Amino acid sequence: MRKQWNIGRATDTVVTYAVLLVVCGIFFFPCLWLILASFSESGSIYSFRGFFPTSYSLDTFRTLFTDTTMYNYPKWFLNTLFIASASCVLGTFLTILTAYTMSRFTFRGRKTLMKTTMVLGMFPSFMGMTAVYILMTQFNLINQHWGLILIYAAGAPMGYLTQKGFFDTIPKAIDEAAKIDGATNFQIFWKVNLPLSRPMIVYTALTSFTWPWSDFILPKLLLKEKDLYTVAVGLMSLDETEFARFAAGSVFIAVPIVILYFCLVKNMINGISAGAVKG
Repeated sequence: MRKQWNIGRATDTVVTYAVLLVVCGIFFFPCLWLILASFSESGSIYSFRGFFPTSYSLDTFRTLFTDTTMYNYPKWFLNTLFIASASCVLGTFLTILTAYTMSRFTFRGRKTLMKTTMVLGMFPSFMGMTAVYILMTQFNLINQHWGLILIYAAGAPMGYLTQKGFFDTIPKAIDEAAKIDGATNFQIFWKVNLPLSRPMIVYTALTSFTWPWSDFILPKLLLKEKDLYTVAVGLMSLDETEFARFAAGSVFIAVPIVILYFCLVKNMINGISAGAVKG
């Protein structure tokens, strides 16, 4: 009986790992193909033999940063970095404040406001693109990076529930003890709760950074001049004969976010798991 149980357990393990390997292969193949395509010597997808290029070269990456007459990738990269960084700082600040307020304070309309934000979060963001464009036109923020930054930062607090769940796990007895010692609400937030919330702050900052870093729809809608493009919009403007440059730009733009993810993944996982304990 025990032998049969061991055989069944071994079979289950083998099948599980086999399925996982197949799934990993399915997801990894497009990434591998894009990386190899970025080293294509011809630069055109039409010269590929099957899925892969016939010859390889580093000239594509060299051209990506030196040939900026028509496609100024370094400028697009700096634009994206500025928008993502500013949105990250403002968005993180607003999200943490919103989550802390909802977690620590009781006021009239609190539950109604929470339910409303949950319902609004179910609708896709592109449904409001027409209204966003009209508003940006009225405020003269078309072709302005700050217009994008304000939209990203203002939309970030809509996803405050995970952060609120994290603050709910911090005992309120700590706040009461600080109040007895004479601390104000701001001092309790800044000196007591915020130092305990580093994992959640890291998680919030990373998610606030990745959204504008890879977004296409909003920059395409609001940025009309090539020098103002983000990488996502700029790469989509490339000619179809510049596929290798498109692949190289896609690979390079992924490198910083991958490095950032691996550096912060431990804190991010802690933040998610802690924020999922209570809603």
